Amino acid sequence: MKYCQRCLYPENHPLNIILDKEGVCSGCRVHEEKDTLDWEERENALIKILGFYRDRPGSSFDCVIPVTGNGDSFYVVDRIKNRYDLNPLLVTYNSHFNTKIGVRNLARLVTELDCDHLSYTVGPDTVKRLTKLAMHKLGNMYWHVLAGSQTFPVQVATRLKIPLIIWGVNGWLDQVGMFSHLDAVEMTKKVRKEHGLRGIDADDLVGADPELTPEDLQAFTYPSDIQLERSRVRGLYLGNFIRWDAQAQVEEMIEKYGYETMPQERTFNTYESTYCWNNAGVHDYIKYLKYGYGKATDHASRDIRLKRMTREQGQELVKRYDHHKPRGLNRFLRWLGMSEEEFFARIDHHRDEKAWDKTNRGWKLKDNVANHVSDERIEAARLEDNDHREYQLTELLELAEDFDSHDEDYILLGRSYMDQHNFKAAEG
Repeated sequence: MKYCQRCLYPENHPLNIILDKEGVCSGCRVHEEKDTLDWEERENALIKILGFYRDRPGSSFDCVIPVTGNGDSFYVVDRIKNRYDLNPLLVTYNSHFNTKIGVRNLARLVTELDCDHLSYTVGPDTVKRLTKLAMHKLGNMYWHVLAGSQTFPVQVATRLKIPLIIWGVNGWLDQVGMFSHLDAVEMTKKVRKEHGLRGIDADDLVGADPELTPEDLQAFTYPSDIQLERSRVRGLYLGNFIRWDAQAQVEEMIEKYGYETMPQERTFNTYESTYCWNNAGVHDYIKYLKYGYGKATDHASRDIRLKRMTREQGQELVKRYDHHKPRGLNRFLRWLGMSEEEFFARIDHHRDEKAWDKTNRGWKLKDNVANHVSDERIEAARLEDNDHREYQLTELLELAEDFDSHDEDYILLGRSYMDQHNFKAAEG
């Protein structure tokens, strides 16, 4: 396996990373733009665009902002409302995998920033059927979350005639350099299906399970071309106009709004995925079982690019976290009604042969980035480690969730408002 000589990404990245003649990946090359672009000029361009949508006649809202309650959600809403003076409508697709901290952070976001908020919860039985189906077809237990979170905001925007959706960072740009910041790529139906959903949309699932009807899939059905044309909805990525630095941005939100952080099972980053038991847990573990790398590789690669750790420090973190079997797997299987044997049987069909060998003793990882400490082009590609900063663990309003506890179930619905007397994520 070939690995980027600067960050830690393998050549089999599912988003089709490209290694150049120096052995540096396309994600690292596009990241270099962050240190060369005129961000003041780009922000001024954004301000000009937003001016067309502010205070439109006949509408109470200037834009829609998809939120989960994570740190990026706080940053985007704070920026759009308090810096650019737009009135946003916040929308959330309910993942069903909510943590107490996530419920509390989302309530904090709505309360502290004083925004209207809509949430969409699909029936649990439908979600479970979809999850089993997606695991079989794609080896992906998170399809309904990706599809719902990238569809519901557009449904709201078209139905309420709000022609602007503000997303955070373009993950495909930021991770693998699929696009340049200069391309100013917008969120579209095509981008969502090809990259976000790996080519499988809701209409592709009709008939795959006789228990799932088109009506059951409504939450995941993108508006028609006619609806999009009538509403003129566009989706802008804030990361195309602002130098994106998730760690620094979340620390600003901790200071301003008391955003709560928590440890993660499979990564050292305590800021992301706090809202969901499975984003950095079972979902990420499946990515490891398929491609041989996980969330710690994602986070370390980003911090290497931001000059906050060395490649060697990142390799040690990958060795520590990426192979880790999440204790939350038992919780997920209990929720889904699936045995561990069936879980692995479904995922094994989707393992990448570039990463894994099938042996008499089971599956064996062929290679690991930790084996590439002394590759010959590393020194030439190396970035200076000159901005080290630690991820914070904040004081919690309630006891932290326990990954080992079998009593901690997913929270389907939690309180949507909080004050000093009402802060808990669940009754008690």
